[in-house]
Parts: sequence; C-alpha cells; structure tokens
Amino acid sequence: MSKPWLDQYDSWVPAEIDADACENVVDMLLEAAEKYPANTAFSNFGGKLSYADSVAESRNFAAWLQTSLGVKKGDRIAVMAPNMMAFPIAMLGILRAGGIQVNVNPLYTSRELEHQLNDADAETIVVFSGSTETLADIVANTPVNNIVVASIDDLIDRGLPSPPVDPRLTETVAFRDALNAGEDMEFSAPQISGEDLIFLQYTGGTTGLSKGAMLTHRNLVANILQFESCIGDYIDHGNDVVITAIPMYHIFALMVNTLCYFKFGGTNVLITNPRDMPGFVAEWAKWKVNVFTGVNTLYNGLLHTPGFADLDFSCMRFSMGGGAPVQKAVSDKWKEVTGKHIKEGYGLSETSPVLTVNPFGMSDFKSAIGVPIPSTDISLRDDDGNVVGEGERGELCAKGPQVMKGYWRRDDATAEVMTDDGYFRTGDIAVMDDTGFFRIVDRKKDMILVSGFNVFPNEIEAEVAAMDGVLECACIGVPDAKTGEAVKVFIVCENADLTKAEVRAFCKERLTGYKVPRQVVFIDELPKSTVGKILRRELRDA
Repeated sequence: MSKPWLDQYDSWVPAEIDADACENVVDMLLEAAEKYPANTAFSNFGGKLSYADSVAESRNFAAWLQTSLGVKKGDRIAVMAPNMMAFPIAMLGILRAGGIQVNVNPLYTSRELEHQLNDADAETIVVFSGSTETLADIVANTPVNNIVVASIDDLIDRGLPSPPVDPRLTETVAFRDALNAGEDMEFSAPQISGEDLIFLQYTGGTTGLSKGAMLTHRNLVANILQFESCIGDYIDHGNDVVITAIPMYHIFALMVNTLCYFKFGGTNVLITNPRDMPGFVAEWAKWKVNVFTGVNTLYNGLLHTPGFADLDFSCMRFSMGGGAPVQKAVSDKWKEVTGKHIKEGYGLSETSPVLTVNPFGMSDFKSAIGVPIPSTDISLRDDDGNVVGEGERGELCAKGPQVMKGYWRRDDATAEVMTDDGYFRTGDIAVMDDTGFFRIVDRKKDMILVSGFNVFPNEIEAEVAAMDGVLECACIGVPDAKTGEAVKVFIVCENADLTKAEVRAFCKERLTGYKVPRQVVFIDELPKSTVGKILRRELRDA
C-alpha cells in the first residue's frame, strides 16, 4: 500500500524508528537523569524536585516495595492520584522494581474502582488521601492488602493540607514514610525486557466495563522515540518547560508530558486542579512555558479565563491537542492570543497513545488529525474489512510498534479489535485526502442516521462552536418518528440573548438540511470526563 503521508513529513522526520534502540523505559529515564541531574524535573505548588532527587526518591520507593511488601517483577500496583509530586516518583519506583502500574482515575466511583482493582488483581495501591473514602467503600471486596497514602505536601514540604484518610482504612502507610524507610533498604534492579508490561491502561468503558490495555516497555519506548522524531528541532533538550494540566493517569499526559519530557530533560509543571482556572493561570504566569498539551475544552476554558490573554507567550514553541477533536474556532482564538495554532494529534490508550500528528513545521491550522508518525501504518476499512478508496470513509485501523499487546485477560476482546493481518481497529471513522492527511469523521457509535443519511456530530459541533456567543457545545442523535433520528445540540452560552431560532438559522446557512439541529437546548454545563472530553453518552442517557 502506498503511503502518501510520507511526502508531508518535515525534513527531519524519518520514515522508520528503531523500537529496540533502548531495552526498556527505565533505562531511558535513568539515562536522562544522568545527563541532567541538577535540572528541575517536576514542580508542584512551588515545590521542586531535581532529576537527581527523582532518581534517589524513586530508588527508595522501589527498595521499600521489594523489601517491605515483597513486590516482584510483574506484580500489578495501582496508582490513584491527581497531578501531584507523589505520582511520578511512585511511578518511577514501581517501574524500577519491575512492577506493572495500573493507572486509576482518582474520581472513580466505588463500582468503577472495585472492578478495576479486581480485574488487575492488584494487591497494592498508592492512593491520594482525598480518594481514600472511595477505596474504603470497596477495599474488602478486592485483593488489595497494602495501602500507601499520598498527600499533596509529599516531597514539596509547603505546609499544604491534604484531606484526611478515611478512618475505615486502619492499616495504611504514608508515602513519605515509605520513602524514608526505603533509604536504608537494599534495592535489586530486575532485568526488564521490551516485552515486559509497563502499564495496564484501562479504557473508558463507554460500551461496558473498562478493559485493561496491556502496554509493554517496547510500546512506550517506541512511542517516545516516534514522538521525539516528529518534534525534531521543536525540542530544546534540557531546557524546555512543559505545563501539565491533563491528568497524568491518562495516557496522553503520561506518555507525552511525563515520560517524553523526562527523557528530554525538561521541567514538568504539575497542575493539580485545572478546574481552578484562575489558579491555573496564576501558576502559568510564574513560568516561561515552552510546551502545552490539552484537550479542546481545556484550551477553550483558558481562553475565557480573565488574565490568560495577558500572559507572556514569547517562549511558546508549540501547543498540542488530543483526546478529542480540536475545533478550528478554538485554535484560531488560541493563535490570536498565543501566536501559535494548536497541533492536533490522535491516538488511544491501546496505542500508547500517539498514532498521528500534524507536522510541527506547518504553521497553519489543519482540520485533521495529521499524518501517521514513523513506523506506523494506517488502513481505512469497511465493515467487511475491505480497504476503502481514497476519500471514502472507513474505520481507522492501525499497525505499529506502539500498538498494545492486547487486553488484560481478555483474549475474546482482543480478537474483536484485531484484524487477521494484525491491524488494531480503533472504532473511529476517518477519511484520508489525496495528500495523506487523515480526518476523523466520528466514532461509529456516535454516528446519527437521519433518513438514511449519515450525520457526524463533530461536523455539527465545529459549525456551532464558531457562532458568536457559543462557549461550547455537544451534538447527539435522538429518536424521531419521521426521520429515524434527528440532530439535537446542547449549547453552553456566554451570550444570554442567543436564541434557538438564531442557532438553527446559523446552521441552515452552513449545513445541508438534514444536518441542521432539530432540537436546540441551552445548558449551564456539559458533562465531561476528568480529561475534559465531553461525554455525549451522558447527554443521551439524560
């Protein structure tokens, strides 16, 4: 199959990378720490931790895990915490001990947490004190018998209070105590190969119970090198400042912000509560930020936060969007304020995550997910598995060294998403233009069928978002007696005078008749995941 996207590569980007250039992620990170020992690796609430300190503290945690808990290579250890200093240090310690990190959303419900801990068969959890109530509700129904509690003030000593530990959890160890104890314990580094698992990254569970994507060290080594090769001169090794507001337990921030920028010797500024937009902007003001990553709603939220437009963006090298489509209206406003468009990329938990990205040397906004990164092949296929023609819609199927090993203990689910020739079926519908750029049309399950015509919510949302007075919007399909389904749009306004008739009139000028929203609902707030993705399913279920 021809790969027209190779012609779109920036001059420095290779067609292939060597996924076996480094045996495992641990070696890659320790090499970076040796190179930049005095650099600040992480900052949170004004506290800072150097690369040398990160290596020392993670070594202590790894020693404590081995000596006190008997952790062996391959043991699953859950981490349930927001962006705080304990997260990367616990992660480095777990990986150095040969453990498999199970990333857990700290805002999970008891039901979701119970399922994930049982599915992963995790006996140990590192949990933020503010999430211990949820853990206490279900811990007796899980294999967990070791609870390490992390607090906001761990490793930064800023006198910041953390929520109290739920009193039902009577036998816990403070993360800080584990680090102190580990300092006097022996540590034995296990042999870690590329095929060993590094993370169980659980999917969102939008079609049922969440599944654990088995990501290997080779998967992550490959994706780090793939991403690095795409950025090229847009990295300033040892000097970059990246600001991390999307959660580190999510694969986007975990790979790009946390692992990549540690390898690059950068400083990672952790934002614990990005919903506090004024506080977020105040923290940003303290840094000469070079790189920012986020989802469309986060960009939009910052643009509407007083004081953001007054920040100094003279050092910004690029901004990258993922997790959800980046709307042109948002990117245009972002460029107006910061001087740079948002680079949209695409990937999934199952792909470590990056599959495609727009070329970094391209200054204009491209309403597309970009082109496949090195060593990645994309194939668009119909429901029967046949490759579709140029310009035709098809399910995006991907092959590359970053694609997961499979779903944890779910051979049946793995078989469902893998083609006979080894491609991963993403469930996203896409088209490729004649230059090799891909554009996501929508998720299969989100497609709306109006009188036999396919309507894709992303297209409707992009148009409505460009309307004056619209802060954000979401589109779903609803049953309709005449057309089977009809388009319904939910809008959060910044202009209280906006009317339903004005919205419909605006859409009629830009959309074919059957795509025009039949129903318009004004709403105070759209439901979102902790990453910031708009949850259409909750709008459908309401």
